[in-house]
Amino acid sequence: MRERLALSRPTEASSGKTGSWRTFRPVVDREVCNGCGLCAQYCPDGVIDEELNIDLDYCKGCGICANECPKEAITMVREER
Repeated sequence: MRERLALSRPTEASSGKTGSWRTFRPVVDREVCNGCGLCAQYCPDGVIDEELNIDLDYCKGCGICANECPKEAITMVREER
């Protein structure tokens, strides 16, 4: 099991879950991903779990995970309205 350095855990904020205001969402290409976990380490909201699944209920779509991925396995996709 990989040790997690992030201390934050996603919790429901006073205004609720992320909702419909997120503009972009991260999508992981499992064929390219090498499982290094840097995306989870850099995620400011701690929404990426051990299997590198992203909890879109709490993801704000900041794109830090995509920016830090050394394999460029995460792309930011515009949310459908």
